Amino acid sequence: MNIESFNRTSEIVETPSQYNKTQKRVNVSVLKQRLLEEKKKEKVKRTIILSSVIVSLGALTMLTY
Repeated sequence: MNIESFNRTSEIVETPSQYNKTQKRVNVSVLKQRLLEEKKKEKVKRTIILSSVIVSLGALTMLTY
């Protein structure tokens, strides 16, 4: 084991206690809204990818006949 790894972990343990004093409260509704927006974006991406695959398969089918 390295002594450096011990030093890094000790620094990590010290820093959260320092930040806890200055942290503000988190608004849950804002976090829920962000989560919903991310899910909506992912759904749009999936829809675009799926539709492009279907259209390309249709185009290849039309070209082969």
